This record gives sequence, structure tokens and C-alpha cells, in this order.
Amino acid sequence: MTDGPTSVLVTGADGFIGKNLVVRLSEDPAQFVVHPVTRRTSPAELADAVGSCDVVVHLAGVNRPQTESEFGSGNVGSTETLVRLLEAAAPKPVLFSSSTQAVADNAYGRSKLDAEQCLEGYSARTGATTISYRLTNVFGKWCRPHYNSAVATFCHLVARGEALDIHDPAAPLRLLYIDDLVDHLVTDIRAVHSGRPPRAEIGPVYETTVGALAEELRQFASVPITHDIPRTGTGLTRALYATYLSHLEPSSFSFPLTRHVDARGAFSEMLRTADSGQFSFFTAGPGVKRGGHYHHTKNEKFLVVRGAARYRFRHVVSGETYELTTVAEDARVVMTVPGWTHDITNIGDEEMVVMLWANEAFDRSRPDTIANPL
Repeated sequence: MTDGPTSVLVTGADGFIGKNLVVRLSEDPAQFVVHPVTRRTSPAELADAVGSCDVVVHLAGVNRPQTESEFGSGNVGSTETLVRLLEAAAPKPVLFSSSTQAVADNAYGRSKLDAEQCLEGYSARTGATTISYRLTNVFGKWCRPHYNSAVATFCHLVARGEALDIHDPAAPLRLLYIDDLVDHLVTDIRAVHSGRPPRAEIGPVYETTVGALAEELRQFASVPITHDIPRTGTGLTRALYATYLSHLEPSSFSFPLTRHVDARGAFSEMLRTADSGQFSFFTAGPGVKRGGHYHHTKNEKFLVVRGAARYRFRHVVSGETYELTTVAEDARVVMTVPGWTHDITNIGDEEMVVMLWANEAFDRSRPDTIANPL
């Protein structure tokens, strides 16, 4: 290992995994110098890159050839060429994207297994570290639809309102998210360059079904209409939602809100969640008062983003009162508390705009909003 950034050669750099890895490595030029290799790279350029790199990430391969013989040239042949160049220059660590199909008795799986064995021979002869990741159904942004990913195909179709052709909704899927894979590759690049062992197992691998995948994507597509958004902050849903969004046409990057307008101003819901409340905003003209009610359980948090506000509170039972004012420049959140009636008045000279989060989505059958003017 030498001082300075790690020089990483990435074969298949214009493929799905390659694009994501090259972008991630390029974000940190102090740590990495990237040598992207594609089908357009000449043999001389490839040889130069092999000679100057510190680590090779071998992603190039074939999975949808015109003929089965292309599996041999695309997967085994490219690996043999790479090994010859490495042995002619200097042995370097190689991280290889294999497949869970390597244990299957099909042409693609056999070609991946042969490529693994080619790298094992290279490691035995030279002592260089090699690792073959047996990947399963990688999905994420920049994956081609109608190619080799059901997730990409489904996202593409649902984002355009097109029908899905599902033969077996119960068919199982094992999915690996691209960001998790790239995180792992970056960690292993650092490890092998430092002489530390890489990690063979990549995860998490999510398990779902074709039918469940389709249903979740349809729910994503309904968000601009219903404003009901699922739990998109963790796990498989987080990864699927990011992937779905990456398949939207730019014309779908926005959606309108319904404005409820009366003499007090306007009110709009932005998003509703299943169990974490809803987000909205409202406006009020100078001197306009809103509220004058209390809640038993519901609680809210207000943030004035334009203008100035006076908040008033009165305890429903004891009659205790409290008052405070805020202006947009304060960036102060004001909370409503169950059992205290409250209102908010625009005390400025301009229209007031207030962001609002409530801990539960509004339910007309049980609004938990009891009129009680101050």
C-alpha cells in the first residue's frame, strides 16, 4: 500500500453496478482515483490501467447474450484477459461480481463459476487477494427495465401507469439494494488495499414476493393522488421507493396540492402517513385568527415560516392561560398540548405562512377537535 488515494480499476463501468460504484468512488477524490473500463476501452488502455491501479473491481460480464457461446467470451474470456494482464504487470487484488447462479446448471451459471475458478487460480499462483461475490437480484437507480431486473421493469411500468404482467404473485424474490452493495464494495476496496481481508457476505438481502413488490409499487404511485405515504425511511420499502422514484419521468417530479380557501386564508395537506401523522401548511391574513379548539389526544407542532404570530392557550379544566409570540426569524416550534384550547393570530402586516405537523392523520369520523373559543 502507498500513500495517497487508492487507484481503482472498474470493469463494466458503464453497467448498472459500475455506474453506481464509479459515481460513489468519484465523490471522494482524496481517497480514490477511478479508472473506468468499458467495451470502448482499447486493449492498450486496459493494459495501462491494469499496470497503474491498486485494486480491480471486475464487474464486466454478459447475462443476456444473443447466443450461449457469448457467456464464455463475455464472462470467462474477459476474466482470463484481465488475469493475463495482471500477471504481466503486478498482482493486484480483484473483487469480482459473480452470481448465485454459479451453483446452477445453466450456461450463465457455469460461465460465472468458471470465472471464479480462473480468479482462484490467479490467487494461488500470485498470492493476490481475490473474492467472488455471489450476488442476487441487485436493484436500484439506473438499472435497465426489460433487461434482467423485475424491480426495474415493474418500477418503469408502474411509474408510467402501465399494466404489470404477473404470472405467479407468490413467486419469491431475494433482493439486494445497490447502495448496500456499493457500500460493501467501497469498504472492501479499502480493506484489500490495506492488506486486510474483505468480507464475502453482502447484505441485507431482502425477501419478498412478486405480488407484494407490485402492490408496494402501486402504493408509491398513488402518493401524488392520495397524499398517503408508506414508511419509506428504513428497510426494503426505503430502497424500493428510491428505486421507483428514479424511474419517474421529469414531468412527474411534482404533484399539486388541494387548497382549501376561506376568509381566514388557505390550508393544504402535503403528506399523510400511516402512523406518524400528517404534514400541512396554512396561511392567514393580517389580524386573522385560526384555531379556537382543543384536542384530547391529538397534538400538533406549528412553525411560522413567514410573518408573526400570537399563540394563546387556556387549560380546559383549570382555566389557566398562557400566551407567546413568534416571528419567522425565530424558527421556533410551538406545540399544542392535549387538554389546552388554543388559537393562533397573525399579528403582522403581511400574510402569515405556517407549517404544521399533527401526530395523526385527520379522521373525519373521529376528528378529536372540539370547538372552544378563547
